[in-house]
Amino acid sequence: MISLDNLTVSYGGWTLFDNISFLINPKDRIGLVGKNGAGKTTLLRIITGEQQPTSGAVTINGECTIGYLPQTMRVADTTTLVDETAKAFDEVLRLEAEIAGLTREIAERTDYESAAYEQLLHRLNDAQDRYHILGGETRDADIEKTLLGLGFKREDFSRATSEFSGGWRMRIELAKLLLRRPSIFLLDEPTNHLDIESIQWLEEYLKNYNGAVLLISHDRAFLDNVTNRTVELSLGKITDYKVPYSKYVVLRAERRAQQLAAYENQQRMIEKTEEFIEKFRYKPTKSNQVQSRIKQLERLERLEVEEEDLATLNIKFPPAPRSGQIVAEINEAGMSFGAKHVFSGANFVIEKGDRIAFVGRNGEGKTTLARMLVGQLTPTEGSIRLGANVNIGYYAQNQDDLMDGEFTVYDTLDRVAVGDIRTRLRDILGAFLFRGEDIDKKVKVLSGGERARLAMARMMLEPRNLLVLDEPTNHMDMRSKDILKNAILKYDGTVVVVSHDREFLDGMVEKVYEFRDGGVKEYLGGIYYFLEKRKLESLQEIERRDAPAKSAASKTAPKAGSGAGANGANGANGGKGASGTNAANPATDAAERTALSGKASYEQKKEQEKLLRKLRKAVETVEAELAGLEKQIAAYDAKFAAATDYNEADYTAYNDLKARYDHQMHEWEKASYELEITEEQYNG
Repeated sequence: MISLDNLTVSYGGWTLFDNISFLINPKDRIGLVGKNGAGKTTLLRIITGEQQPTSGAVTINGECTIGYLPQTMRVADTTTLVDETAKAFDEVLRLEAEIAGLTREIAERTDYESAAYEQLLHRLNDAQDRYHILGGETRDADIEKTLLGLGFKREDFSRATSEFSGGWRMRIELAKLLLRRPSIFLLDEPTNHLDIESIQWLEEYLKNYNGAVLLISHDRAFLDNVTNRTVELSLGKITDYKVPYSKYVVLRAERRAQQLAAYENQQRMIEKTEEFIEKFRYKPTKSNQVQSRIKQLERLERLEVEEEDLATLNIKFPPAPRSGQIVAEINEAGMSFGAKHVFSGANFVIEKGDRIAFVGRNGEGKTTLARMLVGQLTPTEGSIRLGANVNIGYYAQNQDDLMDGEFTVYDTLDRVAVGDIRTRLRDILGAFLFRGEDIDKKVKVLSGGERARLAMARMMLEPRNLLVLDEPTNHMDMRSKDILKNAILKYDGTVVVVSHDREFLDGMVEKVYEFRDGGVKEYLGGIYYFLEKRKLESLQEIERRDAPAKSAASKTAPKAGSGAGANGANGANGGKGASGTNAANPATDAAERTALSGKASYEQKKEQEKLLRKLRKAVETVEAELAGLEKQIAAYDAKFAAATDYNEADYTAYNDLKARYDHQMHEWEKASYELEITEEQYNG
């Protein structure tokens, strides 16, 4: 579909890409990885044609369409949310006009046997096919489904796009991109502005999408759930791994160990050869051998191994000063900004040593409550009371606004440090990877990740016993996130973290507070426990919404039947009874109604029994598939236990089986739950 052939990109004397080539096939799910500055975003821009390589070419199949979401982009602010999103269907609207024109022309012509008439029919057929592929008939439903999936509410549809924040406007562009249904998505950090629910929705969308996906992301869980191929950019070269990210990490470590061994062997050979040349350079009897060795070194293709950054982001939070057992009491707290209500009824206690996550859609109040905890906002409802000796360290999401861009890295810490710690500022900055001339850089020239590290360093200058961290991983790479997570796990104080990064929260928090629909709900468990419970509650909500509709339908059906029967009786009796009842014989009318009601009840019972048989069959089918998968997995387990070498194909097949098993287990849970609900309704 897209072929990259011998791409080279050079800037002056520095080469970013060196003759790289690879192929993107239809339905590929590729994660593009590499260090910051390796050229990942540059590669996407070359594929889209926004940037030209120094040499080489990108060949795109003539029918291939590209949908590109950059990290930052300008968004139009001239219309409403739904009208802006509908611009994704510009081609559909053009096709509608073309189909209407062709249909009209065909109806008016009579030269049915001519080549021109046949050509018109072909053009109409092609336009209709393209119209169907682009979802022309269902565009309104698709717009609604996509906007709701990305976290918008129905009441947002008529709002002007200018009313939305930058993050929400990026979601509008993502919605338009998804609705255009290109042959390939090129996505550069698509989860940056999404909450957990929207990330999960996007994962499902991309997994089931009929086209290809090439994405850059620092979200490990997102990469694992979407991709099945990982392309690494390193030292200007490409290495292609036919596995998702977590498996790539293992294979890369093995490959690096092999490369390192080969590199060290070559270095020893070069060293011995150079020693031989130096030793016998001036001996006439060895001149031929010396010249041979010199030519050997000149012809040698020198191996390179990417230098690993072994410097650690040595984050170690100072020991937490002693606080009371109750760190904070949130009592029916709520917040409104003028007429805009954010949330109400937050009612919980934070105790010493708690590790808590605030999750939920953007704009539901997570950051608001975090700011209320640290005293930046006062609740408009209820109260928030801090416990004895609570000392708060706050990491805000908007670090750019809180640090003066004109200060240097060193000055940023020096202006807030007091006492003996001022003598250790260089050591602290070194632990956060600011070394040498880095400490004299101005804040305004730092990258997002560097600013995040500097803000964390500033927060750690004083011992705190309550850390409130608002999206601390937003600009961190995977390695930095892991090191921060380990530091929090070792911290002996209390932690409240606002985050949409599931992998970061996993194993760190034991309570989750979800902000949703103007309320706050507690879940006593980790992030994946919360996500499973949330799925179950969503199913129950659907059941509750469906139940009144079914009840209303069952009430109206007998009434309609009675009316039909009564009207028939009315006709037979010459129109007696204004409402169609049999006024001459009420007992007969009652008997007819009872019979009709009994018939309707019998029909409903038959339908329920039919549905129960279908659901039981579905559960049995999934159980049989699970049993088969368990046998295959057990066979591989036995094989691996006796293996003497590593076979990548076996591990790929094994991981595919486990992924299928997990998927089928999820399907079994859903089917069993649906069967249980239906049986309760049938027996009740």
